[in-house]
Amino acid sequence: METQGSRKWLIIAVVGIVACLGLTCVGLGAAGLAATVGPGLLERWRAEAPAAAPTEVEVAEPTQAPPAREVGVAALALPGAEPPTLDPSLCQDATSARYIVEIFSGLVTLDRALNVVPDIAEKWEVSEEGTVYTFRLREDAKFHDGKAVTADSFKYAIERACDPRTGSVVADTYLGDIVGARAKLRGQADEVEGVEVLDDHALRITIDAPKPYFLAKLTHSTAFALDRENVERGGRTWTDHPNGTGPFRLAEHRLGERIVLERNPHYYREPRPQVERVVFILAGGSAMTMYENGELDAVPVGLTDIERATDPANPLNKELTIAPTLSTFYLGFNVTQPPFDDPKVRQAFCYALDRQKIVDVIYKKTVAVAWTIVPPDMPGYDNSDLEPLKFDLEKAKELIAESKYEDVSNFPEITLYTTGAGGATSRVIEGIVGMYEQNLGIRAAIEQTEWATFLVEISRPDNPYQMYSLGWIADYPDPQNFLDILFHSESLDNHMGYSSPEVDKLLEEARTEQDHDRRMELYRQAEQTILEDAPWVPLHYDVEYWLTKPYVKGMIYPPMIIPHLQYVSIER
Repeated sequence: METQGSRKWLIIAVVGIVACLGLTCVGLGAAGLAATVGPGLLERWRAEAPAAAPTEVEVAEPTQAPPAREVGVAALALPGAEPPTLDPSLCQDATSARYIVEIFSGLVTLDRALNVVPDIAEKWEVSEEGTVYTFRLREDAKFHDGKAVTADSFKYAIERACDPRTGSVVADTYLGDIVGARAKLRGQADEVEGVEVLDDHALRITIDAPKPYFLAKLTHSTAFALDRENVERGGRTWTDHPNGTGPFRLAEHRLGERIVLERNPHYYREPRPQVERVVFILAGGSAMTMYENGELDAVPVGLTDIERATDPANPLNKELTIAPTLSTFYLGFNVTQPPFDDPKVRQAFCYALDRQKIVDVIYKKTVAVAWTIVPPDMPGYDNSDLEPLKFDLEKAKELIAESKYEDVSNFPEITLYTTGAGGATSRVIEGIVGMYEQNLGIRAAIEQTEWATFLVEISRPDNPYQMYSLGWIADYPDPQNFLDILFHSESLDNHMGYSSPEVDKLLEEARTEQDHDRRMELYRQAEQTILEDAPWVPLHYDVEYWLTKPYVKGMIYPPMIIPHLQYVSIER
């Protein structure tokens, strides 16, 4: 799913970024920090995750003081961001998903080791041909108000997501494998043929071909159970009071101020939520200051505080967790707009950007350069032998001369679109634009767009953005979630307008390939071709740095968005 940079709270006024990038990079001073951000860190995290089953945080500008803590209430206080939606059928971004996975739930989920495990479905059977899934639902699963969850709760949810009137831009991506889903999305059918209610606790889903990753796709919120009465009575504002099935219920949502979740007393799975409330503070000032004042129980560490947090002599260091994520941040090129309609220009932009210097100087080596599209820690997938387009300024200039534009003076005006509320542009964006000006003589404009509006605009079939910065965090741990969803020519999440018959053929073959090694090889071939065609400049694989109070037990920072707050307890 789409994600903003995890360092959105780091936005600082920039002075002399281009000059900074010309200097020798100075390390963090914390011995061994760079080594901890390597590909092995995620594998260690997964190996250490408990076996039991169970994307960005942007702190708003201060508007008022945060609410005082309630005495005697086991409440967890966290920084949060205003979600574009709380509707599971519409969720396409990491900010919204962080709340939705706690409020709602589905047939299956991902545990803390990223395995697909039972959720409301206690078991399932798959037909011999691999296209028919029959789910048996738990009989003790209930909505927040105590109403029983039935197979019709899932039938309704899928039908609603695929109804053109709902306007879901993600239903095709995550439910399109189900027989009849695309027909309904296109207004050619009144019902999703491949979803059948057998009885109150049995549901059959038929897909168009055997696909090894299909079950993992059902962990996306478009397949979460919905209470028909709650949705239809509430109308357009039903998510103000959603009746979900997740471990927490929405108790309060004060726009731009706070979101409060309360423990669901009817939750059906172990462990049951242990904290009574989770309060997400959307405003109130510096998150780090609030953490040090005891107003927040956990906080992401920004670049201004990273040296303190990573210094072993600093008390904060004992509270630090380094959390790699399955996410890649990138520059995207709209290949339907000049000058990016010429692959040689796109390749030149890859070669002209010294990504290592950006990571060393601006990010202070806290993240790893992204040389590939799929993060190197993707379980079961090895893309370490791919050949990326690394920094080579002479090559970049040669490619521009060979392009149909011949010289940058023949380029149209270039605008880099990014998320923001009109304040200071992030140091990374300033650094990228400055480097292109210094290395190629291209002066690109920067245009900021508010996050929810950015998502709407970029999802239009005629994406107006010429060049943009964005990130993608895995919805489920499979390379298909990056390569097929983002680069197949018919995918609605292909915002670049990129089209390659060779890539399409490889991706389509991989969809139904049952041999794991062969499927991974097909993805490697597709990824190498995409890197050479350069519809993206991969920038970095994200790593989050979190401080957590010692009295907060069981808190984890998983590499992708999964329900995890039910494991947390407060022991003061």
